[in-house]
Amino acid sequence: MFFHRIGPELPFAKLAIDAAQLHQTGPSSIVQHFRRVSGIIFINRNGLRWRDAPKEYGPAKTLYNRWKRWSDKGVFARMMVGLASKAAVPKMVMIDATYLKAHRTATNLCVK
Repeated sequence: MFFHRIGPELPFAKLAIDAAQLHQTGPSSIVQHFRRVSGIIFINRNGLRWRDAPKEYGPAKTLYNRWKRWSDKGVFARMMVGLASKAAVPKMVMIDATYLKAHRTATNLCVK
């Protein structure tokens, strides 16, 4: 995904990531942290309720609590600023337009 770009903004990124921590299991492992972030992004991207979160991301209450705590600290705002600043310049711009033909009497309506 794009964790290599948002990693420095995450609170747990300050942890020393070595082989032992990557293979650590339990609620505070690096893998679990990234799984929670993926769950929060999934919920927000799809417009779901917290209780509709897929089970592989963990309990909905955990996702909500982490989202609330990090939102209050401004973590997600910093992530968005970081992602926007690293955005690539688009090579192609597309313009979409719709053409609707107006009825011939639409322009000469008389207001009485």
